[in-house]
Amino acid sequence: MHLTLARRRLIALAAALLPLMAAPTQAQAQTYPAKPLSFIVPFAAGSATDQLARALGQSVSEQTHQAVVVDNRAGASGMLAAQAAARAPADGHTVLITTNTTHAANEHLYKKLPYDPVKDFAPVSGLGKGGQVMVVNPASPYKSVADVLAAAKAKPGKLSFGSGSSSSRVAGELFQQMAGIELLHVPYKSNPLAITDLLGGQIDLMVTDTSTGVPQIKAGKLRALGVSTARRLAMLPEVPTISEAGVKGYDMGYWFAAYVPAGTPAPVVARLNELLANALKSPAAKAFFETSGGEAFPTTPDALAKFQQDESRKWGKVIKAAGIEPE
Repeated sequence: MHLTLARRRLIALAAALLPLMAAPTQAQAQTYPAKPLSFIVPFAAGSATDQLARALGQSVSEQTHQAVVVDNRAGASGMLAAQAAARAPADGHTVLITTNTTHAANEHLYKKLPYDPVKDFAPVSGLGKGGQVMVVNPASPYKSVADVLAAAKAKPGKLSFGSGSSSSRVAGELFQQMAGIELLHVPYKSNPLAITDLLGGQIDLMVTDTSTGVPQIKAGKLRALGVSTARRLAMLPEVPTISEAGVKGYDMGYWFAAYVPAGTPAPVVARLNELLANALKSPAAKAFFETSGGEAFPTTPDALAKFQQDESRKWGKVIKAAGIEPE
């Protein structure tokens, strides 16, 4: 009887303590953010990711009355920024505003990463999707994707394509794989450098992000042959998709997403997800997508985790098929 009474008291005590144990997490979510936020960006100031981070930061600051500091940590294909974010306190005040580079491509391009793109992070929300565009020199004899395919089949391995990012490289590799052609890859440190050589006639073509390519296309310095997304881009309505131009089913864009360190309380993640969803509707964010040719891509944390898993599998498959050896 004494044992039964003691057990009852223990159960009653545990029941009384449960709400108290949950209270700190709930209180943390209610007061979040309690201090300025840091948005870590893996690329330099002025990059597309930096522009989006600043647009979102402005809105989040207005919503919360807390400052948002954009911390650019460029270099090492985004690994420096990802590592810094992974090691930050798991309280929601440090947010990684990143892309497919750190969370889908790097694990297949490098043998060792200083971070785990899945285990070290809690997904918050997708932020945006963007397209790329296949471009050639205006003096080029290639006036369509069909022209490129015909020339590549007639001269295997002779046509060259440049790339200055993982998105650009993998887009070119996927194009070859799906079209059954062989191109000569020429690597560059950035897409603008590749475009310089394209304008100079050193390479035949490239697939570049719209932020870099569209201004050159609008200025008449580059000719657009096709966009890499499944649908035509509003800013280049006359340019067909690569899929409709001859490589059926082709789709290779890039994406932005937000992550926090693993272990961040779920209520805090949910609140940050809400803040970012509102920020994506802000005038600054809308202006960013209109000028860059992208679109907002808000998701739930679970949906981002699933999307990232699918994207990693997709990028890994293309990289492996291309014979790209991890560095």
